Amino acid sequence: MSNGGSAAAGGGAIYGIGIFGAIVYYWQVADGFWEHVGAFFQGLVWPAFMVYEGFQALGA
Repeated sequence: MSNGGSAAAGGGAIYGIGIFGAIVYYWQVADGFWEHVGAFFQGLVWPAFMVYEGFQALGA
C-alpha cells in the first residue's frame, strides 16, 4: 500500500524551485548590500506575500 509520499516529494521540489526563482528575482531588483540580504529572506517567504496580496485584492 502506498501512502502518497512520492506525490509530496514532487510538490516539495516544485516549491523549492519557486523559492529559488523568487530569490533570483528579488536579488536582481535589489540595489545595495542590505537589499540583497533582504532579497534572500523575501525569497524564502514569498508565498506569504502572495497570499497577503491575494486577500488584499479580494477585499478580505
